[in-house]
Amino acid sequence: MRMSDVERNAEAQRKGEAMFTDQVRQFFCGLHGHDALLHFEDGRISLLCATCGHESPGWEFGRRAARSERAASQPTVHLPLVGQRRVA
Repeated sequence: MRMSDVERNAEAQRKGEAMFTDQVRQFFCGLHGHDALLHFEDGRISLLCATCGHESPGWEFGRRAARSERAASQPTVHLPLVGQRRVA
């Protein structure tokens, strides 16, 4: 089945409207922060924004949580511990 030009234009307009709506939602979250709600999945918990749909990396629990590829690819920063403070 082939789409007519009218159907193609209508579909493009819906996609454009959806993109605009998503950008407005993200703009509002940028102004006042995300509306974070707890989101539970099978063996995983994360924060999910009710406004724009942004999801935090989350945490795995239950069975032995395997490190995700995203967490493994991020470098770990080790800060030196401070010993005793010197007072002059």
